[in-house]
Amino acid sequence: MISPFLVLVIGTCLTNSLVPEKEKDPKYWRDQAQQTLKYALRLQNLNTNVAKNVIMFLGDGMGVSTVTATRILKGQLHHNPGEETRLEMDKFPYVALSKTYNTNAQVPDSAGTATAYLCGVKANEGTVGVSAATQRTQCNTTQGNEVTSILRWAKDAGKSVGIVTTTRVNHATPSAAYAHSADRDWYSDNEMPPEALSQGCKDIAYQLMHNVKDIEVIMGGGRKYMFPKNRTDVEYEMDEKSRGTRLDGLNLIDIWKNFKPRHKHSHYVWNRTELLALDPYAVDYLLGLFEPGDMQYELNRNNVTDPSLSEMVEIAIKILSKNPRGFFLLVEGGRIDHGHHEGKAKQALHEAVEMDQAIGKAGVMTSLEDTLTVVTADHSHVFTFGGYTPRGNSIFGLAPMVSDTDKKPFTAILYGNGPGYKVVGGERENVSMVDYAHNNYQAQSAVPLRHETHGGEDVAVFAKGPMAHLLHGVHEQNYIPHVMAYAACIGANQDHCASASSAGGPSSPGPLLLLLALLPVGILF
Repeated sequence: MISPFLVLVIGTCLTNSLVPEKEKDPKYWRDQAQQTLKYALRLQNLNTNVAKNVIMFLGDGMGVSTVTATRILKGQLHHNPGEETRLEMDKFPYVALSKTYNTNAQVPDSAGTATAYLCGVKANEGTVGVSAATQRTQCNTTQGNEVTSILRWAKDAGKSVGIVTTTRVNHATPSAAYAHSADRDWYSDNEMPPEALSQGCKDIAYQLMHNVKDIEVIMGGGRKYMFPKNRTDVEYEMDEKSRGTRLDGLNLIDIWKNFKPRHKHSHYVWNRTELLALDPYAVDYLLGLFEPGDMQYELNRNNVTDPSLSEMVEIAIKILSKNPRGFFLLVEGGRIDHGHHEGKAKQALHEAVEMDQAIGKAGVMTSLEDTLTVVTADHSHVFTFGGYTPRGNSIFGLAPMVSDTDKKPFTAILYGNGPGYKVVGGERENVSMVDYAHNNYQAQSAVPLRHETHGGEDVAVFAKGPMAHLLHGVHEQNYIPHVMAYAACIGANQDHCASASSAGGPSSPGPLLLLLALLPVGILF
């Protein structure tokens, strides 16, 4: 039996030929570093304009290990080794870390974190748009503890607003932008306990249509929560699980239409063909619900019925950018999280690649001078990759050695827990006997769970545009919307905005403000 160490040495020697010729010359690395240094020095000229527009990209479950693996995958999809590739978010000049814990949870969920990065207040696990005084599932702890989001602040300031997601539009992340709920799972009244209904709490889909009635763009999944119980779905007529869920008999699509002024152009669409047929510059309000539940994974997407995240983002920006006062847009790559929960790393990473493409599309359509763009995650996952893999190794491939304990091969990607735990004949499954490159392959995990869990480590925050430099170092997650609001001169903290134009156009706050913005918080307070 050849030792694992010898296998590693042999593998390393064989892969030396994979090293690009230019990388063997020290000058390549020195020149690259000097170019990066010159770029960094230019960042001393801070962008202190007012942000007319704010775009927030939220990769649900996109921890740092997911970002790195996505970078490699993106490169390999373009027939490169992958490690040297730059994601669109990698190009952002400012990077920070966000502490993701909920007020009652060391390892958070997507609801409490959404309340933090959208409403500026940390909250309990499982609750959206409410403070930590609200207890999960307890409707009677909601009233008086509601907190508003940056979407509401932007709307109150006269900006257009939009929500684009690959999950249900009433899922945890988007719901914190408009709803106040003691339970993230109250998608419609069908999912609510009788006690909560009797106490007057409203489901999240209802709140989407009533709390902020003039959201210009809403796109994602979640169609079934808008229709009466057992109403047949327009796309999946024979599927009972796709039928309407509402017990109150309301048709929320009709309510959405009736709320819109007659002189405005409002459109409800349910498939990609209808969406792409629209002239976005002639649309004032758009509601697109493309699936009964969450949207399909990007790898499984039907190109006729379901638009990509990039396509939805492009149309959203075209509609929102007509407002001279600017806009706020929340974009969620929500199914990164679902892929990880299912142990399907290939699905998760392709979702992340698509979100990065959407980030690039938004960058082309907007300007650094007046648009603040923030990319972050709500939490991480117990997802990792390692095993001393050689340069250019398929991100979904095997490590170059076998285990020195059970003498079996293993994939570079592994999970700390989840559904990929498999024992065959009393031993760990031999992955060389299965198709580990399959789209739905469930990577091996150390602990068996039906659903893999979130991770508790900090996540990255990438920022570019006006006041992006205020995202630096290590922050509490709830700091993020305060920065976005400060940059856009919306919300409560507008003392620095006296010189800004009423239209929210670019304006420099001046040297005193700049000095105050850079001082440590402890000096100011």
